[in-house]
This record gives sequence, structure tokens and C-alpha cells, in this order.
Amino acid sequence: MTATVPAVPAHSPGSPDSPALISFRDTVKHFPGPDGGFTALGGIGLDVAEGEFTAIVGPSGCGKSTLLAIAAGLVEPTSGEVLLDGRPVSGPGPDRGVVFQQYALFPWLTVRANVEFGLRTARVPRAERRRRAQHYIDLVGLADFADALPKTLSGGMKQRCAIARAYAADPRILLMDEPFGALDSLTRSQLQEQLLQTWERERRTVLFVTHDVDEAVFLASRVIVMASRPGRIDRTVEIPLPYPRTRATRLTAEFTALRTELWQAVQRSEPTARPASEATQEN
Repeated sequence: MTATVPAVPAHSPGSPDSPALISFRDTVKHFPGPDGGFTALGGIGLDVAEGEFTAIVGPSGCGKSTLLAIAAGLVEPTSGEVLLDGRPVSGPGPDRGVVFQQYALFPWLTVRANVEFGLRTARVPRAERRRRAQHYIDLVGLADFADALPKTLSGGMKQRCAIARAYAADPRILLMDEPFGALDSLTRSQLQEQLLQTWERERRTVLFVTHDVDEAVFLASRVIVMASRPGRIDRTVEIPLPYPRTRATRLTAEFTALRTELWQAVQRSEPTARPASEATQEN
């Protein structure tokens, strides 16, 4: 797919200077357990502007996935709060679309029926449901597979279907937890480009968790580096690369410099050792 939008500055319109769509206010998550348990998140404060593409990186165990789960309303914070457009998040809702590393498609439903599922639950009229589903199926390049079952699709196609389903529900924000982590490097690169093209057209707010520094630099306008014990924001790295970004972007000196800066920041955030009791906690 070829992006048709004009080049724009990396922070327009979704700039951190814009009003926050989602805000973490001194958000703490403590998991009880032996020897007092484990604090996964320690007082997170973060604002994400509407239309912004923000990536979160950091070592395993720093609370990235826990932070996303709290934003999704799937996990309650121990203290503090998360606000969506100024209102506290108290549970899951259609204003947040979630895409996980595992595709979570219904195996007995076709691509079209999977994409329509949230719309059907919301009682969207059939004609409008079909129109919106087809729009996003086309947008992610699955038009020829709309009537196929998930078992006939490759991993990359399944993830495209999951992304189309999340978009079709018309959420205010997309929460993406390592959505390309299980894919081979070529498919991963292709889906990164396709995700950016979709974001450039739709300008939805995206909060994207990844372990991949290259992926974070390529996709995001801002990268949050987290450290653990407890999970906290260690550093913010602005990515002033203009959109649209292409494969050629990865070959520029600017990209290489930003990747090196971010990699060094992640390395500094790594703990020197990790207790066994923490090994089973969320990333």
C-alpha cells in the first residue's frame, strides 16, 4: 500500500504540547505475594496527546504490559489513576482498542465477521457494519481474504485482521502490546510500514509497547524508556523524523543516531540482576 498523505512534521497534529487524551496520574501497581509481593509500577506520570504515536520500551519486567493493561481497564491500579479525555478509566470500553501479540481472533468466524464483531456487539446497523468492516479490510490489504477463516491465514495476515478489527470499532486510542513480536523480520517490517500508513490516514492515538528499538524509532514520534524496580519512566526520547516514513528512513544517519541514543538509554535502564520472584510478573 502507498501512503497518499503529504509529509508532515513528526509532532503534528499529535504533539505532546496538545491536550492529553490519556493521562497516567501517579499510577502504582503492586502485586501481592511472598515476602511482601512486588511493585510492578511505581508512580507513573505520563500524558499522551490526541493523534500522537507513542512507543514504550524497556527491559523485561519493567511494567510495560501492566501499564497498557491498566490503560485498557483490564487491570486496576493499586493507587493513582488513569484518565481518558479527563474521565477516570474504570474498566474496558469501546473507546480503547487493544491489539495483543497473540491475535485473539475467533477461529470459527471469517475475516469479515471478526472485523465486524465489535460493531455487532455495539448494535451497529448491518449496512453500516459491513461498510466500516470492508473499509478497514481494504486498508490493511485483506480484501481478497474477507471470507477466509483464520486457520487459512499467515501470522502476518492474522495480525492485520486484528488491527482492522480494532480500528473498525472506532476507538479513541489504540493500545498495542508487542503486536508484531511473534512475526518473522520481513513480515514485521512490512506490517510496521502498513501500520504507519494506516495511522497517517486515520491519525488515531497509539500507545505501542515493544522490545524492539528499531521498531520504536521507525514508528513513534516519542519513545518512553522505562526502568524497573519498581517500573518507572526513566527517559523520554523525541523522534523528530518526518512522516511519512519509508524503508529509506531506516538508512538515514538521523535514524541511526536516534537508534543508538535509544539503545543506550535502554541499556542504562537494565537492572544488574533480577530476583526470581519477579520473573513471572508482567512486562
